[in-house]
Amino acid sequence: MASTIHPLLSSSSASLYSRFLTPLHPLSVLPRCQAPSIRSQLPSPKTPLRFSSKSSAAAATATMLLSALAPVALAAADDLSPITPPPSTPPVQLESTANPSPVTPNPFSESLLTAPKPQSTAVSDLPDGSQWRYSEFLNAVKKGKVERVRFSKDGGVLQLTAVDGRRANVIVPNDPDLIDILAMNGVDISVSEGEGGNGLFNFIGNLIFPLLAFGGLFFLFRRAQGGPGGGPGGLGGPMDFGRSKSKFQEVPETGVNFGDVAGADQAKLELQEVVDFLKNPDKYTALGAKIPKGCLLVGPPGTGKTLLARAVAGEAGVPFFSCAASEFVELFVGVGASRVRDLFEKAKSKAPCIVFIDEIDAVGRQRGAGLGGGNDEREQTINQLLTEMDGFSGNSGVIVLAATNRPDVLDAALLRPGRFDRQVTVDRPDVAGRVKILQVHSRGKAIGKDVDFEKIARRTPGFTGADLQNLMNEAAILAARRDLKEISKDEISDALERIIAGPEKKNAVVSDEKKKLVAYHEAGHALVGALMPEYDPVAKISIIPRGQAGGLTFFAPSEERLESGLYSRSYLENQMAVALGGRVAEEVIFGEENVTTGASNDFMQVSRVARQMVERFGFSKKIGQVAIGGPGGNPFLGQQMSTQKDYSMATADVVDSEVRELVEVAYSRAKQIISTHIDILHKLAQLLIEKETVDGEEFMSLFLDGNAELFIA
Repeated sequence: MASTIHPLLSSSSASLYSRFLTPLHPLSVLPRCQAPSIRSQLPSPKTPLRFSSKSSAAAATATMLLSALAPVALAAADDLSPITPPPSTPPVQLESTANPSPVTPNPFSESLLTAPKPQSTAVSDLPDGSQWRYSEFLNAVKKGKVERVRFSKDGGVLQLTAVDGRRANVIVPNDPDLIDILAMNGVDISVSEGEGGNGLFNFIGNLIFPLLAFGGLFFLFRRAQGGPGGGPGGLGGPMDFGRSKSKFQEVPETGVNFGDVAGADQAKLELQEVVDFLKNPDKYTALGAKIPKGCLLVGPPGTGKTLLARAVAGEAGVPFFSCAASEFVELFVGVGASRVRDLFEKAKSKAPCIVFIDEIDAVGRQRGAGLGGGNDEREQTINQLLTEMDGFSGNSGVIVLAATNRPDVLDAALLRPGRFDRQVTVDRPDVAGRVKILQVHSRGKAIGKDVDFEKIARRTPGFTGADLQNLMNEAAILAARRDLKEISKDEISDALERIIAGPEKKNAVVSDEKKKLVAYHEAGHALVGALMPEYDPVAKISIIPRGQAGGLTFFAPSEERLESGLYSRSYLENQMAVALGGRVAEEVIFGEENVTTGASNDFMQVSRVARQMVERFGFSKKIGQVAIGGPGGNPFLGQQMSTQKDYSMATADVVDSEVRELVEVAYSRAKQIISTHIDILHKLAQLLIEKETVDGEEFMSLFLDGNAELFIA
């Protein structure tokens, strides 16, 4: 790739070009210095550009006396008026009329007439007119007939002064050697300065700008410290730093109620009691119950914590304040605490009301945590928040709702009863919840009759509400791209694969050999997974490249297993065998010397599962029911890092041997299944080469035709 190289110029040369040599000027590039005298006299960038000139009054007077018969008059040597091209009319010629009458001879006059005229030769060598050609100008310079030149500000025209005092204009072409020619022939060079006064304005601007900057900073600090023009009682008004930036709604109109929230039934039940307490307080106070002061919504990102808070505001019908915790933290110390005070003062004046703080972990982190010390501003803010929620003065009638996906980093004083009395877990939805969420996000969309939300829900375990909303939106985009009138199951399936594995590489160049290798690799995964007992059924097989993967095999995991998080030893052993099925298929079909790196991710998964079985799950007889090699704490949460292992080198050798044994057993199982059902492997690979995608029903038909049997250990 060619790079643009800019010539490096000296400071004096750069000043020269910046003043009068524009890109159209012939002197835009100076050659290597041929006249050292003029190079050393270039001015600095801060002085007006003017070359030293030899102005002599005596020389000018002598020139005027010797050129009395010249056709033009001399101008003042120091005239610096702007240059304007003269009109093209010829110069005025002065003619003398001869007297025919005889005159008595005078010796003195005869001596004057017979005397030699020193300037007659010089005048005859110079061209006529006030506009010279550039070639005539160069010839005159080389013959020493030009005394000085003055360039225009843009450098496109110059005005010359000849030795006989006449002036002429020359249009300058692109000649990089002009400066050196003028310097070598002793020509004085100057530049038209144009309008003056810029230096004065620049000086005033350079002097005033720092004063304005320091004055602005001083004003900001005064406002932050509550001085004149700042503080709660100052003249700053709503733009003051110490004022809360929370959004207030006297009658909340969020457009969301509990009917619009699906998949979080338990969380809705907890929050409905808070809403009912605000609407019917007598029902609870008659039994001595007190309203909860705070409710913390905890859950993974995208599960609907903020949506639930909006639903609470829409259902309760009481004044509602909403803000983000990051709005409290500012550059100036004390601003966050001031904003917390201002927020709760407003809330108390509107009690009963609800205050919602989103992402409270921005200010609610553990105090004094971390290796580098705490943050004074953040700690002052959380101290003020703790005081306002449950301090000496109390807090009646204000319910604080907060949301976070990092409850492990929150300070213990913030989580105690009396501040956040309830911690509502907003977890990922189950199958029934995902069906309801899909129905909510399908409103307003043209859904085809072949779409089964329950099947989609079973193919999307672990998806949050935001993930399902994105899935339906991507399906609608694909349908519009394909010029369809409604969204079918194919668009939803393609959108799901796009979200999980990335977009299809339709223009990827795949040779027949690579396509065959990927087909056998994915067929090996599917074959081992289908014949392993108590393993997830195969949902789809594809050899279309997506993202970083050349092919994919989708399994439909058990919902019960995912929700409970309980995995048996046989399931984990089967999972390792399925992961090794691709590499085993490559070795059986293409030979051990022709295997590829396509199974690298499979090996990482197998090693991780095997090591967890030995170190954490107690599935090793030699190690026993002992957890070793536990992860160290996070130093940024005030916990200690694990700097040394809690087991000996002998135990480490036992762990490595146990891990290797588990992997070898899984490898032998996968190889046994593929060798026994090699015919089904060939049929499945051939089908993948022809169709590129095989769904679960077509895959199961191959097993029924081949009379395949489950593997028995």
